[in-house]
Amino acid sequence: MSSAPSLTSSGSTSLDARSLYATLAGLCGSLVAIGLARFAYTPLIPSLIQAHWFTSSQAVTLGAANFAGYLIGALIGRPLASALSNRTALRLLMAVVTAAFFACAYPLSISWFFAWRLLSGISGGAIMVLVATSILPHIPAPRRGFVSGMIFLGLGLGIAASGTLIPELLHFGLRTAWLGLGAVALALTAVSWFGWPSTNPPAPLAAAGNRHASRASDLGLRVLYAQYAANALGLVPAMILLVDYVARGLGRGAAIGADYWVLYGLAAIVGPVIAGNVAHRIGYGKAYRVALLLQAAAVAMLALSGNAWVLGLSTVILGIFTPGIVPLALGRIHELVPHDHTEQRASWSRATTAFALFQALGGYGYSYLFSHSHNNYALIFAFGAVALAIAFIADIIVSRIRSLPTTAM
Repeated sequence: MSSAPSLTSSGSTSLDARSLYATLAGLCGSLVAIGLARFAYTPLIPSLIQAHWFTSSQAVTLGAANFAGYLIGALIGRPLASALSNRTALRLLMAVVTAAFFACAYPLSISWFFAWRLLSGISGGAIMVLVATSILPHIPAPRRGFVSGMIFLGLGLGIAASGTLIPELLHFGLRTAWLGLGAVALALTAVSWFGWPSTNPPAPLAAAGNRHASRASDLGLRVLYAQYAANALGLVPAMILLVDYVARGLGRGAAIGADYWVLYGLAAIVGPVIAGNVAHRIGYGKAYRVALLLQAAAVAMLALSGNAWVLGLSTVILGIFTPGIVPLALGRIHELVPHDHTEQRASWSRATTAFALFQALGGYGYSYLFSHSHNNYALIFAFGAVALAIAFIADIIVSRIRSLPTTAM
């Protein structure tokens, strides 16, 4: 038996059983920690309010607790893995997310619920930092695109599962819905338990790179961090309020709201595949610019119209790019920092932290605006659209500025 750290033999480009199992573990991780832990909360908001567990403003604030935890998790993910190993850290984080589902079935107090939503977010942020960067370095380069797509497919599957599973569970009560989600998370945690790579990613063969090239990539990375942060501000309104907007804001009921969430989830399933294919053809930088423009238009449509067809189109676009931006951002980092797994992980951690920070700020900021504007959904969506539009315009300006010295020479 070989004790090599890689999941595959160095000369092979096929995926062996361990590689496939690691891919499945990654899919389970993103499905539980993000797909369910974050997105399953959205279709539960109307029921949380109607069952008098929490007021509307409290329900939105508790949703934002997951975003605050996501920021903490993005910051502690790498140190935690360094202290415990990737495999141990990922196992622990999956267990915490699972425990949070069961704990949320018993709303003993707002602080109790807040703490568990926070812990759920912490685990989600840390898993997002670690899951792909723990697996992809062990995968042959020609197969990393496929494996990356399968890992992030978990986000879309989680969204779709939450939209289809939760309405059925709610027939048996709100507590049963939380316990049901906990049971699903427990099963997926068990499935992934032995799938995580047993060793940390191998160190790059040549850590020392061209300093000039490194500096040239710094501006691109900073722009990406800023875009990714603005992207969080643009996506948060739909993440939190889409179902509640349809159910209560437009008066169409929780069942119709859940239908839109299913549509959002179905679009999210194909999101990483669509984003990856487009990026493969036109490049990750251009693909991300297109994604910003389409997202800005979609969030603006939510602010301007309650028409069913407009809502449907907007939901599909936002569903595609909610998980689709993840491989776009990660792929852009790999373009800017090629051949260095350590720097790629560090850059991805910074990007995730920037996203998490503005996601948390957006979550609490929008919660404040929502409660102090008499539940003005259009105002919240308008702020999200503006953030995405600014990111799109800034990308064009920075791209032209970067091209000026080349043109002059």
